[in-house]
Amino acid sequence: MDLIMSLTVNGLATGMLIFLVAIGLTFTFGLMGVLNFAHGAVFSWGAYTGYWFFTTSGSFTVGLIGAILTGTLLGCLVGKYILEPVHGKPLQEILITMGLMIVLSELLKAVFSLNTYRYIPPVLLAGSFELGGILLIKYRIFVIAFGILILTAMHYLLKKTRIGLIVRAGVINKEMVQVFGINIKRVFLYVFMLGSGLAALSGALLGPYFGILTPDVGMQFQILGFMVVGMGGMGNVRRTALASIILGLVNVYVSYLVPSFEIFINLFIIVIIFLVRLRGLHTVRG
Repeated sequence: MDLIMSLTVNGLATGMLIFLVAIGLTFTFGLMGVLNFAHGAVFSWGAYTGYWFFTTSGSFTVGLIGAILTGTLLGCLVGKYILEPVHGKPLQEILITMGLMIVLSELLKAVFSLNTYRYIPPVLLAGSFELGGILLIKYRIFVIAFGILILTAMHYLLKKTRIGLIVRAGVINKEMVQVFGINIKRVFLYVFMLGSGLAALSGALLGPYFGILTPDVGMQFQILGFMVVGMGGMGNVRRTALASIILGLVNVYVSYLVPSFEIFINLFIIVIIFLVRLRGLHTVRG
């Protein structure tokens, strides 16, 4: 029972990290129609700048804020000056974001080097505690709680606020929204900035979770984020969270119970998603 609880907590924490990456992708792809391949690079920048702000200031909160600001700034620059001129042209968007992914990744290596950094959680979140005879790691509980907080905030933003109403209306009919004097391009830029900020935040939370930082960590989580989008999380916060949690739990349980299958599990899930989607298309056409 203790083992099951421990694996479940680890899976939930991993799922929440995936959720913070995927929610940015579901905003940019599900709401804006932009398939952003540079999302993982922004995640990595958030991880490394979060580490730098944390070690420089000694405050984990400052580290998280610094990562969010870095991601938001990157989102503003990319959205305004790189994606906006080609928005609505899928092939150009894909090529540009793939090129941008390479550029941002190489810049990250140039600034922070190829070294692996050891990332220890802040004192308040370090260590573990016992609850009902079960040993729980503090930082993983923090990640779960933080993810639930972000989930609640994003759901409220989209469903209960004016800006959420504008975004959802703009997705359905942006011309009609513009008739009311609303600059839909600016709204979508804000959405892109929000998605990038969340990706960077996820990167900043990742370091203490695994204890180390490597330059290629962004690509690993970007793949997981795209898998969540493929599992039906496009434009829907709750479905994104559910798919992320399922993926996190599956990865944790498989890596423990069948370690030899760990390298294949994500590929297996991708194949299942593809087959389900393909069958759905065939059914619609039939």
